[in-house]
Amino acid sequence: MKSHRNSLITFLFSGLAILAVNGCKNQQTDAETEVAVPVSVLDIRPSSIEEFIETNGTVYPTREVELKSEMSGKYMLQNNPRTGRPWTLGDRVSTGNVIVKFEDAEYVNAIQIDSKKLNLDVSENEYEKQKSLMDKGGATLREMKTSEQALINARYTYAAAELQMAKMVVKAPFDGVIVDLPFYTSGNKLATGQSLVKIMDYRKLYMEFQLPEKDLRHISVNQRVRILNYALPDDTLYGMISQLSPAISPDTRNFKGALTITNDDLKLRPGSYIKAEIITEKKDSTIVIPKSIIVSRQRGKTVFVIDQNTAMERVITTGLENPDSVEIIKGLLMNDRVVIEGFETLANRSKVKIVR
Repeated sequence: MKSHRNSLITFLFSGLAILAVNGCKNQQTDAETEVAVPVSVLDIRPSSIEEFIETNGTVYPTREVELKSEMSGKYMLQNNPRTGRPWTLGDRVSTGNVIVKFEDAEYVNAIQIDSKKLNLDVSENEYEKQKSLMDKGGATLREMKTSEQALINARYTYAAAELQMAKMVVKAPFDGVIVDLPFYTSGNKLATGQSLVKIMDYRKLYMEFQLPEKDLRHISVNQRVRILNYALPDDTLYGMISQLSPAISPDTRNFKGALTITNDDLKLRPGSYIKAEIITEKKDSTIVIPKSIIVSRQRGKTVFVIDQNTAMERVITTGLENPDSVEIIKGLLMNDRVVIEGFETLANRSKVKIVR
């Protein structure tokens, strides 16, 4: 009986020993076959970075005009000399292009411009005659001054008639684009004060903005501004600060300013909502990494750098930054390989597999 018990004990101890040995082997195998974390890396190369202040707003044309009828008469829309067709929305106009003419025989007859031109010619001749006679002693000073006064009055009368006649022709006052052209049936009589055409020159645009008081020391007139618009994702325009108010609003603690935008190709439209990046500082040939890969630890900001398929955690010191990127002034070197994807699950000295 005793022999049977000893044999059972011996068997149990042998089994436990085998399990212990197998367990140690499994742990050793697991340690040796640690799964490498797949990561993507960025090779550090000299780069540039800009620090900027963002603001948003609506852009407006630097010049716009709404032309209205200054007389009543028959409305006659003219042809675009470039196309040979009546003016239409979106047409470009040049200074002096005739957009609309009015016809009103009664109005023309009332002005009597031919009669006033003839009176001007007669007055000029009479003045020259009296002036010549006075030089020869054949006319008095009073007679000469009377003829001069008549000439001046004739000039004013004729100039007023010309202004009245000019109201019958509506011309573009500057180069621009037709952005509004109300429809009227040709030949219909319009009353005074009717809207005829709206023209904008938006080769230059402007935008007003407000920024917090703390930003005033970073901004100055003529400072460069980058313009972004969702409708132009592949185009970047540039402008500059044109005006700055030195006063701070006591209600909002903001200051006002304005910027102008060069828009020679007319890509940006008046009324567009844009994002403006006011560039305050720029550095070239420095270390720049994506801002999103920085991990905040108790000991500071860190990133992971690859060294022989091992992720090494580095504490870094940052410099210039913007919403997407940041300059590294300490902690990284040129040609370091920094992890930009897959870093979320890494620990110091984690094994990695670069998948790019």
